[in-house]
Amino acid sequence: MINTDASKRALRRRHLTVRSRLTADDIEKAGAALACRALELPEIAGAATVAAYVSVGSEPGTHALREALRARGARVLLPVLLEDDDLDWGEDEGPGRLAPARRGLLEPGGPRLGPEAVTRADVVLLPGLAVDRRGMRLGRGGGSYDRVLARLAAAGADPALVVLLYDGELLDEVPEEGHDRPVHAAVTPSGVHRFTPRPR
Repeated sequence: MINTDASKRALRRRHLTVRSRLTADDIEKAGAALACRALELPEIAGAATVAAYVSVGSEPGTHALREALRARGARVLLPVLLEDDDLDWGEDEGPGRLAPARRGLLEPGGPRLGPEAVTRADVVLLPGLAVDRRGMRLGRGGGSYDRVLARLAAAGADPALVVLLYDGELLDEVPEEGHDRPVHAAVTPSGVHRFTPRPR
């Protein structure tokens, strides 16, 4: 476990360093490409409810995708970081309705829907720094989305789990721990990468 933790920390540092070199233009262009590519996934294109997130800093941009989903009539849920680092959810009502939150995050300003709201999503978009060819995701290490994945499993919910990444963040192997769960797909500006077959 110590070696896995150390390996994950080193990998996080490396990917965060690469991302820190991206310009605002790089991030915006990647976000536009990600929106187009993500809608190539039938699970996303046809989703009634998508649990997404508001990208911040050098994260792959989610703004264009969230706008496209709302324009298609999808309900978009956004996380609200709780004091214990668990996630509550609220509805995405557009960029003008986002409020500053802890850790430099932006969250929906409307009513809270409860942590269980994510179990009703058709698709859950997860932030990540990398994913491997088995679908194992490297997150930032806070554990918030590990709780989301555990909550989905406990509820018997089976949404499509999708990570948005930059090109170059698809790796041969990501260190994994017992609680880690694979995602079904990753979307990069250059394409869609499926890992786990989904029923059609």
